[in-house]
Amino acid sequence: MATIDGKYIWVEKETPNFDVDITTQPVEKDIDMTDHVQRKARTLALNGICTGANAADIHSFLVQASDTGRIVKYVGRVSFTGLISGLSTDRNYQIGDGFSFSFTMIEVRVAQSSYVNKLPVPVKAQAAKIVNSGVKQTKSNKSTKKAKTKTKTKDKKTTKKKTTTKQTVQKVKFKKGSPWA
Repeated sequence: MATIDGKYIWVEKETPNFDVDITTQPVEKDIDMTDHVQRKARTLALNGICTGANAADIHSFLVQASDTGRIVKYVGRVSFTGLISGLSTDRNYQIGDGFSFSFTMIEVRVAQSSYVNKLPVPVKAQAAKIVNSGVKQTKSNKSTKKAKTKTKTKDKKTTKKKTTTKQTVQKVKFKKGSPWA
């Protein structure tokens, strides 16, 4: 007997698959040159039968796990953790109180958050990229150019000074031995 997330199923056939991508480049003479091998996700094809009083519960579990993308653990002759793909259930006259099934489990890796997200908020602000697009020149119409040239002669005598405000960035100090020190 095999189990999938603790639910008993009878598996007739387990077919693990260890596929890889192999990149080849053609050359002028002889065979193509192989320069790269990359492992694909492992897969496990399962065929079997589920019978008994809880066959309907197991069927609904398999359908729900397949639809929602739930990561399940299979333990039989082979142990495997992954997603259920291509679930097919068959009911015929030979199985009175259950169903036969076939599906493929696909290995999955879950991405982890980056190190920056674990930093405290003041440090996270200092780690963020500062984007500066520079000074942009504004477009002016011909009608505004004429108005500017008339007022330019009057404004030459009076000049306004522009004031700039500079904001200070608060630096954070950490205790020795902390991961951010």
